[in-house]
Amino acid sequence: MSLSITQTPASCSLAQSPIIFSILENTPVINSSSFQYVGELYYWTGSLTNSSSVPDYTIIKYPNTTGTGIFDLNRIINSTLTDLAIANTSNVKYFAADFYFQFLSGSTFITGSHVKSSTYKALDGYQIFQESIGQQLNTLSTFYPLLTDGPATQSAFDFNYGTSGVYVGNIGAAIPTKIVYTSNLGSANYNVSSSVSSSGQIYQYPIGPSQSGFPLSTSGLTYFSVQAYSGSTALGQSIQYDVVCNQKYPNIRIKWKNRYGQFDYYNFNMVNRQSFQTERRTYQPQLGSWEGSSLSYQRYDSSNLNYIVDSKQSISVNSYWLAEEYNDVLKELLVSDEIYWVYDEPNAYVRPLTIATQNVVFKTGVVDHLIQYQFDFNFGQAYKLII
Repeated sequence: MSLSITQTPASCSLAQSPIIFSILENTPVINSSSFQYVGELYYWTGSLTNSSSVPDYTIIKYPNTTGTGIFDLNRIINSTLTDLAIANTSNVKYFAADFYFQFLSGSTFITGSHVKSSTYKALDGYQIFQESIGQQLNTLSTFYPLLTDGPATQSAFDFNYGTSGVYVGNIGAAIPTKIVYTSNLGSANYNVSSSVSSSGQIYQYPIGPSQSGFPLSTSGLTYFSVQAYSGSTALGQSIQYDVVCNQKYPNIRIKWKNRYGQFDYYNFNMVNRQSFQTERRTYQPQLGSWEGSSLSYQRYDSSNLNYIVDSKQSISVNSYWLAEEYNDVLKELLVSDEIYWVYDEPNAYVRPLTIATQNVVFKTGVVDHLIQYQFDFNFGQAYKLII
């Protein structure tokens, strides 16, 4: 009997997309009508060795027509990544699986030998078509180990706050040791460190000139670029931020969770409008002094009262003229489940939003050159504080 794992996930998977193990037994016992593959799944946080001796899930699969058992673990593992990205910037889960088979011989289950997988990691994110199932994280973006899809040139104000994530876990690729900032004022390093704990797999580096730890002087700063390095070796493509002047309209800085579970930012500098809607229900109370010695009513009594008054606040924002390379990252905004308005930069306060825009026509630079977009958001908090 020879049980083997024929397909494994990426070293670090994005948990909203398939996380596949394929199992194959090459002996005649597989022809038994009661033959089943069994997978015992373990997942944990902390150090690589924190796994318990008791499985968290047991999954049973019958073989397919090729005799293979295919296990997709993404729904289970993704359901464990419950933290908000804003609260847990390194939301990483370790997992491993122990596989064996079983079949009935008479009234007794015969169990085969076990084969246990290596330990893998999962981030709170997703892959997109046409990426292959099991494709390694370091091949998904030209900016890796920076956890973003760009674009390569972005803008910032000198009062902007914000951080972004760089992956420092070991997945067989070079591990970054620093972020190098290059600007019109010179260069500076921001050191990052790797960790074997799940909470240390992603390191935050500042991308807002007012963010604590930003390594450059902001006086006279007109641009800066960020690029990951391993020692003296550059990793991936750099991203440049042009520091622009304050705009005519109040800036609306939006950040959203991208497909790697980290935040991308955009300053919507054109006109924005806020709206306020109310929703109410009324009822007819019983008027008069029915518990008194005679029936009467007061002049302030009303035969119609509100018993529910709720509100809905929304904001509509407009982008500046954008190049086509923004299209992909704006698609991630449209499908993001975590969006915030950074509305008070000195205090870096945020207000949760949900996107209301459903349809966007993405244009191309060949036809339209530079492109302007409008997005509508609903506030995630009503006007009245009700718990």
